[in-house]
Amino acid sequence: MLFNSLDFAVFLPLVFICYWYVFNKNIKQQNTLLLVASYVFYGWWDWRFLSLILFSTVLDFMIGKGMERSTNEGKRKWLLTCSVLVNLGLLGFFKYYNFFAESFTEMFSFFGQSIHPRAISIVLPVGISFYTFQTLSYSIDVYKRKLDPAKDFVGFATFVSFFPQLVAGPIERATHLLPQFYKKRKFDYGLAADGTKQILWGFFKKVVIADNCAEYVNIIFQNYQDYSASTLVLGAVMFAFQIYGDFSGYSDIAIGISRLFGFDLMKNFAFPYFSRDMAEFWRRWHISLSTWFRDYLYIPLGGSRGGLGMKIRNTFIIFLVSGFWHGANWTFIIWGALNALYFLPLMLSGNNRNNLDQVAQGRMFPTFREAGQVLLTFGLTCLAWVFFRAESVTMAVDYIAQMFSPTLLVKPEVFPVRILALVVLFVAIEWTGREGDFAIQSIGVRWRRPLRYGVYYSVFMLIYFAGNFSDEIEFIYFQF
Repeated sequence: MLFNSLDFAVFLPLVFICYWYVFNKNIKQQNTLLLVASYVFYGWWDWRFLSLILFSTVLDFMIGKGMERSTNEGKRKWLLTCSVLVNLGLLGFFKYYNFFAESFTEMFSFFGQSIHPRAISIVLPVGISFYTFQTLSYSIDVYKRKLDPAKDFVGFATFVSFFPQLVAGPIERATHLLPQFYKKRKFDYGLAADGTKQILWGFFKKVVIADNCAEYVNIIFQNYQDYSASTLVLGAVMFAFQIYGDFSGYSDIAIGISRLFGFDLMKNFAFPYFSRDMAEFWRRWHISLSTWFRDYLYIPLGGSRGGLGMKIRNTFIIFLVSGFWHGANWTFIIWGALNALYFLPLMLSGNNRNNLDQVAQGRMFPTFREAGQVLLTFGLTCLAWVFFRAESVTMAVDYIAQMFSPTLLVKPEVFPVRILALVVLFVAIEWTGREGDFAIQSIGVRWRRPLRYGVYYSVFMLIYFAGNFSDEIEFIYFQF
C-alpha cells in the first residue's frame, strides 16, 4: 500500500479513529490494532511475504529470551551469531543471489572458463533491508546488555512491523522505539498538529517535486546519447531533487503519521543539500542508516582510532557496504566508493567535524565562502548520483563523459520551466526553515491563525494542482 494512494487515504483515518476511540482502553489493545494494521498494510503488496516478517520476528524474540536466560557468554554469542546469520542470510538470498551468480559467471569467463550457475526468478520483498536491520539492532543491543529483552510478543512484533516506517525507514533502534510500545499513550493535539504539518510537507516533496522531476529524469537518462551536456547536467541535478524529495518525503510522512499515534521516530534527513562538505552531507543524509553502520560496523572495526591504514580501510568498508546495501548492482558499489574518496581527505586531515551546525546559523544569507562550499558539495553529490541512477557502470561512465563535452554551454533540449520553478520555490522554503526538524515546522508560528493556515492551504493547493498523481509512482527506496 502506497502513502500516495486512495487505499491509504481510507486506511489511515480508519486506523486512527479505531486507535484513539475504540481500542484506547489499554496499551495491549492499541498494540494489537497496530500489529493487525501493519500486517494489512504490508500484505496489501503481497500477503505471502508476511510469513517472512513473522519468521524474523519470532526468531529474534526467542533469541532475545534465550540471551536473557543464559549467563554463559559463549551461548549468548552463539545466539547472536544465529540471529545475524539467519537475518543476513535471508536478506542475501532475496537481494543478492542473482548478483553473485552473474558476477561469478563473468569472473570465470574472464579467465576463459565457462560456468552456468542457475538463475532464479526472485521477488525482492519490499522493505526487507529496513526491517532486517531493525531487528538486528534489537539482537545486538540485547547481547550488549544495552536493552532488556522484550517480554510481550505483541509489542515486539508491532515494533518490527510498525507500518509508517516498515518499508522505507527510518531504521529505528530498538533502544529508542521498542520502549514506546510499552508506555501508555494519550492523544497530544500539539504533537498531532506538528505531525500533520510534516505529513503535508512530505507529500509536497513526493508528488510535487520528486514525481514531477522523475518524468524528465527518466527521459534524459533513457536517451542520454541524444542530448547535449547541458541537458545531462540538468538531468543529474533533477535526479538529485527527485531522490531527495522522494526519500525524505517518505521519512517526513512516516514520522508525521507516527506522531498521530503518539510515537517519536528519529530524524532521517537534516537538509543535506545545504552541507558545506561531504562529511557534513553524510551526517544529514539517511541518518538512520549512516548511524546504524557507524555504531554496528565502523566502531566495532576500530573506527578512526587506529593508524592510517586502518582509517582508510574502515572508511572504504563503511561506504562500500552502504552502497551494496542499496542494491545488487556494481553501480551502487562504485557510488559508495566514490563517496569514500570524497570523505577520505576530510577525515585524514581532521576536517570531517568542522561543520556541525547549520549553514548560516541565525542568518538569512550565507557568506560567499559558505555558498561556494554548498555548491561544490552539491555538485560532487550530483556526480555520484549518476552512478546511483544509471542502469550499468558503462552507462554511468558514458553519461559523465558526455556531461563534460563541448555542448555544456548550449541551451538544454529539455527545460521544464514549471518544474524548475517549483524546485526553486522548494529550495527557498527549505532554506527558510532549515533550522527546524522539517521546512514548514516553524514557518508562521507567530502569525495570526488565518495567515498561518493560509500557508498550509497554499501547500495543499500546490499538491493538488501541481502534484503528479498519474500512476501513483512508487517510492524509490521501496526497491532497496
